[in-house]
Order: sequence, then structure tokens, then C-alpha cells
Amino acid sequence: MLRKAPVLIVSLLCLVAATDLATAQDLHPSRRPSPVGIAKTFLGDTYVKVVYNRPYVRNREIFGANTDDKTFLVPFGQIWRTGANEATEITTTGALYVAGQMLDAGTYSIFTEPGEEQWVIHISPQLGLDGTGRLGPDGFTPNIYDPSMDVLTFNVAPGMLEESVDQFTISFEDADGGAHLILRWEKTEVRIPIGAAS
Repeated sequence: MLRKAPVLIVSLLCLVAATDLATAQDLHPSRRPSPVGIAKTFLGDTYVKVVYNRPYVRNREIFGANTDDKTFLVPFGQIWRTGANEATEITTTGALYVAGQMLDAGTYSIFTEPGEEQWVIHISPQLGLDGTGRLGPDGFTPNIYDPSMDVLTFNVAPGMLEESVDQFTISFEDADGGAHLILRWEKTEVRIPIGAAS
């Protein structure tokens, strides 16, 4: 009996360690409910990359105006991180024209305000945000994002898709003079024209 006790203790310790390891693995970004996505393109010599998180519809109503009877995941007129988890970020190695406005080389956050007829797009220099707040060693601080710091703000009209898109997707498509940065989710599509500034 005494010989079996150390074996039992070692077995229990291995089980606890395996449970802790499995829990840690579940926190890995690749196994999140809204996994990380990357969209990238070249515009001449300028490299453009968007890093974002990709939520699924999961039987939810996504875009719309909240009422007493109906609530939407991303309500019209409210700031959205343009994805899930951390705020979406765009990096460009050269200056761009974005919806006709100049954006210097660098990394920026992309926030959006969905609407029925217009979406407001915010390009912000504030980085490292978790949604519109920040998760730090002392906990979560909400409402760090400040629209007054935006380097660009502009409106684009949304379009409707025939087929529903289950997982939020950001992509690039070639277009005259550059490309479109495209947001698609549910039956909504938003196209943002971009082009190299030189």
C-alpha cells in the first residue's frame, strides 16, 4: 500500500498539470471564439496589413437600431471596434489615400459607427486597445478611445449582400486606382477606397 501512494500522488499531480495546460491552451488566440484574421495587400511598393478578430453571427442580429423589443449586437450610431476582442489595426508602410484623404505611413486603429445609410469610419492613432478600453495590470479601464484624436474620419455608404456572411471578414480587392478595403458581416458590406499616395 505504501508503495502505491507515491504513484497515486504523481498521477494526481500530472492530472492537475494537464488540466492547467488545457486551460492555458484555451486562452491561445488561435482558439478564441473570435479568432484572429489578417488581410494584406501591396499598392505599388506600399504594404498594407489589417489585423482583426473574426466573430461569428451565432444566431444573433448584428446591425440595426435598438428598440424596446429588439437589441442588436452592433447598434447603429455606436462606436464599434470593427471586430471582436482587441481593436482592429491597420499598418501601412507608405502614405495612402483613404476615401480621398491622406493617411501617413504607420499603424492605426480602425473604429466604425454603423448606420442604415452611412457608416462613419474613424482612423485613430490610439493603439493597444481592447475594444474601446484597455486591459492592464490593474484591470480593465473603459472608454480610453477618444474620437477627438482621430487622424481621419469619413463616411461611406453600406451595401447589401445577397448571401449572408457568418464570420466577420475584412479583405482587399483590386479596384481602379488602388483597392477597396472591404468589411463583410451578415448581409452588410462596406467598401473603403484606398490607394498609394506616391
